[in-house]
Amino acid sequence: MLDAFALSDVGRVRTNNEDCALILPEIGLYLLADGMGGARAGEMASRLAIDTVAEVVRQSWQRDPQVLLSAVEEANRRVLEASSSDPQLEGMGTTLVAALESGNELAIASVGDSRAYLLDDGGFRPITEDQTWVHEVGRPLGLDEESLRNHPMRHVLTMAIGVGGALSIHYYAIQFKPSALLLMCSDGLHGVVEPPVIERILRDNTGDHEQLEYKCRALIEAAKEAGAPDNVTCILLRGAAAWPSPSDHQYSPV
Repeated sequence: MLDAFALSDVGRVRTNNEDCALILPEIGLYLLADGMGGARAGEMASRLAIDTVAEVVRQSWQRDPQVLLSAVEEANRRVLEASSSDPQLEGMGTTLVAALESGNELAIASVGDSRAYLLDDGGFRPITEDQTWVHEVGRPLGLDEESLRNHPMRHVLTMAIGVGGALSIHYYAIQFKPSALLLMCSDGLHGVVEPPVIERILRDNTGDHEQLEYKCRALIEAAKEAGAPDNVTCILLRGAAAWPSPSDHQYSPV
């Protein structure tokens, strides 16, 4: 039983928002995608992927990790099919990070470089691993972090939804305590705002700062202060005392 809030912003440079987030507390599902392939294509890819995962999970009689992974596979198939059937959508794709409540655990699936972070008694740390050239090629080659930050391949994904039939999905299962916070975000946040700044915002519980909406707005404002060259989207999850009503859901952007 989780409290959740999602927020998305176009940023300071882009004219359209290719990010998409959906929170469905009534089925314990939380989704964030960062589309690519141009304005119309990127927006369609991220929305189609999220709608597909939500549809598959909602229609399943058993909501477990395997259902989540199957839903991501189906999202890949549908985005690939859509891009193949319309020349204007050719080459579109999207990242995806998804969290599903499964018993006492959170099942997390990710494709691409949208991330999930956990803040709990063990500190602040990333849960997901990026599927990018930097993470899978650059670091194993021994390149230092400064070189990686400026490398021409630094934004290249090695995996995304809708770009090929063979999909590699990263899967994680975490214990989620009531005092913990889970942050899901696009690279418009984690690629611009340094981790210590993100952690400081999440830890700040003075006054209204404890509210998830306030924290999401503060995270996006931090990205804007850093230039926000890309769309910025985040979802925050925290333990809740009561189960939300089925009407309590949120799409972002609207």
